Formats: sequence, C-alpha cells, structure tokens
Amino acid sequence: MRRADRLFRLVQVLRSRRSATGQQIADELRVSTRTIYRDIADLQYSGVPIRGEAGVGYRLERGYELPPLTFTSEELEGLALGARMVRTWGDAELANSVASAMTKIEAVIPEALRQVLLDTPLFAPDWASGDAAREVTVIRRAISQKRVLDFHYVRADGEHTQRSARPLGLYFWGKRWTLAAWCELRNDFRNFRPDRMREVSLLDRNFETDAEISLAEFARRMEESG
Repeated sequence: MRRADRLFRLVQVLRSRRSATGQQIADELRVSTRTIYRDIADLQYSGVPIRGEAGVGYRLERGYELPPLTFTSEELEGLALGARMVRTWGDAELANSVASAMTKIEAVIPEALRQVLLDTPLFAPDWASGDAAREVTVIRRAISQKRVLDFHYVRADGEHTQRSARPLGLYFWGKRWTLAAWCELRNDFRNFRPDRMREVSLLDRNFETDAEISLAEFARRMEESG
C-alpha cells in the first residue's frame, strides 16, 4: 500500500469511530504500530486534528473533513481506466464530458497523485470498438428525457422492422452496447443493439415508468429467464 493511501485510510478509520488505539489501527491497516505512530505524528504535524497518545488511543476532532477530491492511487487508477473506456466505447458527447471532468480532477489533486492519474498503465484500445457510438448519444438523451425512440432495426437474421420503444437503460458488455427497452410493437421488454439501429430519432412523446414497465422490472425478468 502506498503511503499516501495509508494516510488517507488512517484518517478514514478515525472518522468512523470515536477513538482507536494504535494497535487497532495497525491491525486494520495491516502494518506495525510503529508505522501508525509515525503516520499519526506526520498527520498531526501537517495540521490534521488528531488528539490522543500512544497506549491510550486516538480520536479525530469532530467536524474535520478531508480536502475535497482526495483520492487514493487505486481510486485514481479506476477513474483513469473508466475515462479511457468512455473515450473508446462511448459517444463523442460523453467522451468530451469525461475528458473535461478528468481535467478538473487533475488540476486540484497533489502532484504525486497527478502522476498516478497520468501514468496509469491501464488502457481500453479502440481497435475493436463497435460503430454504435453515433446512436448512443440520441439513446442517452431519450433515456434522460423519457422520450419514446423511433428507429429502423435490423435483426441478426436480417429481418428489418420499424420500432417504437421506451428506452430504459444502456448496458455495455465489453464490445457491444445493448438497449433495455419496452417495445411498443411487441408490447413487451426487448434488448436492442444500437449498432443494428438505423435512423434513430426521438418522438415528441414522453412516457412514465411504473412497477410493470421499468428498468428494475426488466432486470428481474432477465434474471428469471437467465
């Protein structure tokens, strides 16, 4: 565990309880009590209001908050990978939004953690990305606005149909997106692949979800059938 991560977790341990001994903290973080005593001294020196002493116990003053956007290195690696996946597999609008968010994060985190964010060796290559991104923007907007989608659909067997559907959620499966929706033609739940959807448009018609037509009900049905 990197030292920055350990210090972060140490503060989190103290925030979660009234007080804790050095041994209790050491056991939770799986380090020696000597390391904990040294870390607490460093935190106190840097201004973190930890009260107490070795052999008695430590507590964090009530009301103390970590600085905003304090991340562990592993959290930053996860954010970097997620952003790279969105840039590869998402639509251009979402990719630009994620890039903007990562720039804001990069600007406020400490230099040591900034390098973790920039140098994370986790990637999402674009050599196998599908061609559904152009439709995903419209689908996301339809889900957010709860508007019915109209589109031409090409099934795996080559059959062409015109569909109207209530979009409920988008799922990403590694190489493909699928749209969970209520198909008005079939009057039932259906999965649609955006890369097989053509001429996608939003109708000037909104819908409301309920107990019978909702993403939760869709997931329940899929679990039962799977």
